[in-house]
Amino acid sequence: MVKRFFTIGMAGHIDHGKTSLTKALTNVDTDRLKEEKERQISIELGFAPLYEDEEVQISVIDVPGHERFIRQMIAGVGGIDLVVLVVAADEGVMPQTREHLDILGFLGIQSGIVAITKIDRVEDEFIDLVKDDILGELEGTVFADAPFMLVDSLAKKGTEELKKLIIDTLKSQEMRDVRGAFRLPVDQVFTVKGQGTVVRGTVYEGTVEEGQSLMVMPKGLEVKARQLQVHHKQAKTAFAGQRAAINLSGISREDLERGDVLVSSEQFIVTRTIDVAIRVVEDLEHLVKQRTPVKCHIGTAEVMGRIVFFDRNELKEESDEILCQLRLEEEAVTKRGDRFIIRRPSPQETIGGGWVIDPRGNKYRFGEQTIQELEKKKAGTPVERITAALYEAKSLSTEELIKRTALPEETLRQHLMREEFVPINGKEFTVRGLADAIEDDITDRLEDFHRETPMRQGLNKAELLQTMQKAFPKTLLDYVVENGLQRGIFARKDQFIRLGKFIPHVPKNWEKRTAGMLEALKRDGLQVRYFADYLQDAGIPGNLAEELKKFLEDERSIVPLDQQYYWHSELFERAVDTMRRGTGTDFEVGDAKAAVGLSRKYLIPFLERLDAMGLTRRVENKRVWRS
Repeated sequence: MVKRFFTIGMAGHIDHGKTSLTKALTNVDTDRLKEEKERQISIELGFAPLYEDEEVQISVIDVPGHERFIRQMIAGVGGIDLVVLVVAADEGVMPQTREHLDILGFLGIQSGIVAITKIDRVEDEFIDLVKDDILGELEGTVFADAPFMLVDSLAKKGTEELKKLIIDTLKSQEMRDVRGAFRLPVDQVFTVKGQGTVVRGTVYEGTVEEGQSLMVMPKGLEVKARQLQVHHKQAKTAFAGQRAAINLSGISREDLERGDVLVSSEQFIVTRTIDVAIRVVEDLEHLVKQRTPVKCHIGTAEVMGRIVFFDRNELKEESDEILCQLRLEEEAVTKRGDRFIIRRPSPQETIGGGWVIDPRGNKYRFGEQTIQELEKKKAGTPVERITAALYEAKSLSTEELIKRTALPEETLRQHLMREEFVPINGKEFTVRGLADAIEDDITDRLEDFHRETPMRQGLNKAELLQTMQKAFPKTLLDYVVENGLQRGIFARKDQFIRLGKFIPHVPKNWEKRTAGMLEALKRDGLQVRYFADYLQDAGIPGNLAEELKKFLEDERSIVPLDQQYYWHSELFERAVDTMRRGTGTDFEVGDAKAAVGLSRKYLIPFLERLDAMGLTRRVENKRVWRS
């Protein structure tokens, strides 16, 4: 059986007994600070181990309830799997309780238990009234059907029953993903004498091992997990759902702060522009206008930014989900599906919350078309999300796809095996339809080129792809070309690419004149005139002459002696054969002249051509035949 790890949160109004209940359940006082003891309120997040057996390990976060410490509360509940909503019997639901309920809903908490505390302070019949009051407040929230437990923390009445209910509930619940990349939003940073810098937080996903190299985002600082602790005990590995303290090497306390994120890979995106879906609180007090400044609480980070609407200019009351954008003043680390809260900085008020549709938001036009595009992004299936990401970026590695789609690595790899996705270089993928479209485009370009210049071997690959590289990555273009070569769609000669079915040829209307010119060249044997004279005699115009000459050279119909004289290829081969038979292993110019009977006008260029072709090698005043 695979052990599972969970973290629960205690939430509720100030002085409703969260810390006392945590202590009754765990025997740990989570108020660590002197100010907390003196004022008898929780300022910072408190942590304690609740339960552990061979199946599960459960931790508790005691969340501050005072309005002034709302950001600590948000930082704490972001990584929890179940919430115990604490309501004091002698006070009932208070304003802070309602705000906590809103925040828990926006953060997507799915599991909850209501604990009515301080039952020793009221008569039994009054508790029924408190229950009715709470049920009314919980209607429409995640706690609407939550079980109620009555507890007296000081006398430990009902605490064992509550603990059993928590354990039973979590044992029937799925744990967080331990297979993905490791992520831990930092909520505490401190130093331990003799050990150095330590960070603490809830492992959102993945696992981390002692000695593992990690990265602090968004700062991009490389560190190493020197030691791990879970519940104040040394551990070799920390898993998703656990509270973990990590002793880091390679970084000082001053370089870290709450809100930083410890990750094991670069799958997580650092961004300032986020496409989001949000809901707002029912009793929003102040109008939210276009580009209103907001505080965005995401993970354990608190970042200032502005909210940008595309279908309205202001917001007061809205029950439906709103598709919009957050433009942040500082970088944040996030991925699709992450939950967040937005609050007004002044006057302080929770506006709403929601989830990240796309962490790589762009600038869009105001209007219905943008809303429709955001709807498509929001509703996308895994295949649609992969396809959309690949069409946007053209090709992506699996690491980049995980970032853009927020799919677990195993799920992503399974979908990438579908026939509509193509691996292009062992590391990256593209959409088959996109690769096919690029192949069609290259085919059209080559067809046009062959039609206009039928005598050329093809188009230089660099020239062929040059304009396309503005729209597509080079790795993708190279894949399409190589794939086309393997399938015979394209062919290659040296650096030139042509269509596989294409054969370079003289244009039909110049075939007879070209044939006549070659016959004339052949008749003149080795005593040829300037090649330009043959072109002129055949009536071949200057704009075609160079192209034709290059084609005939490539086709080995003619062989240049130099830039002016050319021999017919048959006569050149005969001359080489005659020279071989008429000379020894090495020979001088006089020997060559005696063998082929040429004047120096032709003989010297002929010998230099033999050198250039590698048939002979010059050694001082002699030439040596190469075998």
